[in-house]
Amino acid sequence: MTPPPEGNDPDWEYRPLRLPPGVTRLSAATQLSIHAEFSGWELSRVLLYADGTRKIWLRRKRSTPGIPELLT
Repeated sequence: MTPPPEGNDPDWEYRPLRLPPGVTRLSAATQLSIHAEFSGWELSRVLLYADGTRKIWLRRKRSTPGIPELLT
C-alpha cells in the first residue's frame, strides 16, 4: 500500500505523525483524540512497523476562504 496522496488531493490536507515504539495504544489514542477534537483532524491511515513505531496520517477537509458579500 502507498501512503496517502498528500499533495494530489485538492479536497483534503494531510498531516503525517510519527509515534515512537514506547507509546502505548492508550496514549496514542489520547493524542489522536486531541487532534480530532481541537483541530478537526481525522484518522486516514496507520502503519505499524516491526520495531513498534507507528506512522500515522491525519486528514481534514481543506477550508477555502469565503467570498465576502457584495454590499450595494
